[in-house]
Amino acid sequence: MTNTHLEAQDPSSIVTRYMDKPSAADTTSPQDNDTASTVARKRSHLIGANGHHRGASEPVDAAALTQALHTVEGETQSRERTPVGSPSRKRQRVYGDRFIPNREGRDLQASFSLIPDIPSPATPSKLKKRTPHGELHFQRTEEANRTFSTLLRQEVFDGTVPQPTPPHLSPDPTFSPNSLSTTINDPSRARTPPSNHTSTSLVPASLTPSTPHKNMFTYMSPQHHRNGSTRLTPHGTPGSRRSQRGPNMDPTSELYSTSPIHFDSQRLLLSPKKTPRAVSKVPFKVLDAPDLADDFYLNLVDWGSSNNLGVGLGPCVFMWNSGTGKVTKLCDLQDDIVTSVSWIQRGSHVAIGTSKGLVQIWDAERCRRLRTMTGHTARVGALAWNDHILSSGSRDRSILHRDVRQPDQWLRKLTGHKQEVCGLRWNAEDGQLASGGNDNQLMIWEKLNANPVFKLTSHTAAVKAIAWSPHQHHLLASGGGTADRRIRFWNTQTGACVNEMDTGSQVCNLAWSKNSNELVSTHGFSQNQIVVWKYPSMTQVASLTGHTYRVLYLAMSPDGQTVVTGAGDETLRFWKCFNKQEKKSIGGEGVGSRLEQWSTIR
Repeated sequence: MTNTHLEAQDPSSIVTRYMDKPSAADTTSPQDNDTASTVARKRSHLIGANGHHRGASEPVDAAALTQALHTVEGETQSRERTPVGSPSRKRQRVYGDRFIPNREGRDLQASFSLIPDIPSPATPSKLKKRTPHGELHFQRTEEANRTFSTLLRQEVFDGTVPQPTPPHLSPDPTFSPNSLSTTINDPSRARTPPSNHTSTSLVPASLTPSTPHKNMFTYMSPQHHRNGSTRLTPHGTPGSRRSQRGPNMDPTSELYSTSPIHFDSQRLLLSPKKTPRAVSKVPFKVLDAPDLADDFYLNLVDWGSSNNLGVGLGPCVFMWNSGTGKVTKLCDLQDDIVTSVSWIQRGSHVAIGTSKGLVQIWDAERCRRLRTMTGHTARVGALAWNDHILSSGSRDRSILHRDVRQPDQWLRKLTGHKQEVCGLRWNAEDGQLASGGNDNQLMIWEKLNANPVFKLTSHTAAVKAIAWSPHQHHLLASGGGTADRRIRFWNTQTGACVNEMDTGSQVCNLAWSKNSNELVSTHGFSQNQIVVWKYPSMTQVASLTGHTYRVLYLAMSPDGQTVVTGAGDETLRFWKCFNKQEKKSIGGEGVGSRLEQWSTIR
């Protein structure tokens, strides 16, 4: 009984302890004064409604006490949640780690075009040395990458930006994807729910972004996705639907295809590809050439029509016969040095220029000197034949025309260059002479005229590499030195530059192929390579390396298949660069074979 009585008196004692014990609001910081005052007011309310302290013996209503305690606790918690004076901050948005792509509002065609051309998706991050364009496997890789890019664009876009629902399931000549793309992607078109007014262009209902039907996975005939003059039949008319159904007789339809790609893509993959021409990267013959001068302004190697290769080595000239492999010493200048060698177009005569300004003519068959001509006061570094006319260019900045049939030393003297003449080539068909000098000028002379027709000053370095095209009239190719590095193509009738190419290195020599519309160039600083170019696209067919010095000398065999290069490393390297020219039969298959034996006069 005593315990029960004490438990009944506990509410009064609880109130007393509650008033005497300091609350959490009393120990708070000054910024919580409002909360503390609120608790004090509630505490005075509990003390008594009349403002005086209740006695310990007065009865207390337990229900009212419990309700008052709940009220105080609720207001205290609400005050703690919202502190006074705290600024209102915008709640930060929390982003998840999942990315859900959305095609709406994106120009996929433009995004695809801006993707950089990467050779392979598995390209390593480390930068590797790029394989030269002339490599056969590199050309095949580039062709495969172009085919894949075209195939991917065709499969993904199919001529328009892809839509959630394909515009058609079978090829239909009356259906035009482009006619739908302008309407589907029109931002002014009404969104869901669709407008009730009639549109000017008829768009299938399946392409309208409206609320899908309940039977959204029900099979529908492809005939319902047609567009054109035929108006779409409502789905609720079974008779009209039956009239549109029928077998698809198109053999190229995707309904009958077992391939995962479209028919056009299959045709692209099955189309025959032109395989790149394979050019051997290794010379098939290497000859030693001791004392071969490493001088950019000299021309010491030439291949004659009699299949003899002439090379100037110091004071001597040697001949190498391509058919027999025999080496013959043509001459030995005791007190002079050979600076240029040039064979006549037809015959066995060879002209030799010396460092003293002399020009000698030798008979290669008998190894006998025919005559010696004077006229220059410095070394003769360039020689060019035009039938019986021999032109020589010298360091004394002059060009001399000589008729080897006459006793005179020279016929005409050309003075136009301001520095040494290092390049000289005749165009026998058009009667034009091209000369290049160390003054960065390229001049075109008409026959034996003393004044140049054109003075071309586009090059920014010495012009030694000069070559006339055998496939097109009045087309001249020229190459500049280290500071220029460009191959330029000229129309010598108008003097206009029709094309140019930056090779990245010094251009030492140029030669056109006799069998195809291609040309070969040799280079010096800094790659020392031989490059075969396809004209007029100027794409590299092959890039050949092997010389350790500048490739200063170049000559082509009479059949046009082989080129020989010489460098300061004192080696001559023979490369098989071009294919054999196909013989065209005369008068049909049987007649041509009988007349081939009479096609060569000598």
